[in-house]
Amino acid sequence: MNSLFNLGQAFLHSLEPERAHDLAIKGLEFGLYPHASGPDDPRLAQTLFGLDFSNPLGMAAGFDKNARVPQSLLDMGFGFVEVGTLTPRPQAGNEKPRLFRSATERAIINRLGFNNEGLSAALRRLQHRPNGIAGVNIGAGRDSEDRIADYVEGIERLAPVASYFTVNISSPNTPGLRDLQSPQELNSLLKRVQASRAALPSPPPLLIKLAPDLSEADVALAVGVIMAHDVDGIVLSNTTLARDGLHDVDFAMEKGGLSGRPLFARSTRMLARVYRLTEGKLPLIGVGGIDSGETALAKIEAGASLIQVYTGFVFEGPPLIGQIKQKLIEAMERARVDSLTPLIGSRALDLVALR
Repeated sequence: MNSLFNLGQAFLHSLEPERAHDLAIKGLEFGLYPHASGPDDPRLAQTLFGLDFSNPLGMAAGFDKNARVPQSLLDMGFGFVEVGTLTPRPQAGNEKPRLFRSATERAIINRLGFNNEGLSAALRRLQHRPNGIAGVNIGAGRDSEDRIADYVEGIERLAPVASYFTVNISSPNTPGLRDLQSPQELNSLLKRVQASRAALPSPPPLLIKLAPDLSEADVALAVGVIMAHDVDGIVLSNTTLARDGLHDVDFAMEKGGLSGRPLFARSTRMLARVYRLTEGKLPLIGVGGIDSGETALAKIEAGASLIQVYTGFVFEGPPLIGQIKQKLIEAMERARVDSLTPLIGSRALDLVALR
């Protein structure tokens, strides 16, 4: 199986990145993937914002933009998946080429621009509910005249099929979208979104995804607004516009959001800071640069209750799922604990002190 995977991965990495991604999704649709060997170790389980997670590892938004393969990903061993980003109406996204991969950096730069088939297509697919947790990442249309209304529409239409919602206000590839992270705009957004959720018979949990490029002062302000509106959790973080430390010059010159290994330190420090700001009272999802069991554990110790991968999975493939779960089990055994809870945020103070 490993040799077969290595051949498939080598073939995909020989292709233009967006073409390779499309083929990978088709392969998952046709069942060409390894299944988890058995049920998860019960020590990996957690109940967060009313949902029962069999393990803390999720697939991040952006991989399955149109909700085509959530069940396939769950069958591989992920504890949850997040589909999207979805906008109310279909949109083509930015001009190609718009996805760039660097094996040297173990990183991806994308300027996709919320290319997706819209809410209606995702709703049709998600009506066949996956056997597991499938969150929905929602965004605003590029040419929308009322971006907050787009988020409200996404929640109202997909509430019957979403395990939870993530409000994406942090993509760098839709002009002006990140402005919604400012306190005034974020307050207006959450007022309207929470009002729409309150009218639903059974509202799914609501999370907010922030950018790693916010200043420390802006992070504190955003977290204050988020907590004031009783949001259920925060996803930290989206891609970065920074290019610090990159050695692949041609790759670094591409515009868009950077993900993968170079994002790890920045996003993990932000995660630890938010854990401290929230006093550990709000579940956090750590995402950005996870490509090994060690980096997954570091996110947990920085304050993440759940973690997500995407770019690391592109480079490491399905074996990464088992490696991460095994590393977390080993960490619990070393600490002589029977759940992840004592590990969550155990190194947050140290990381906040780093500059």
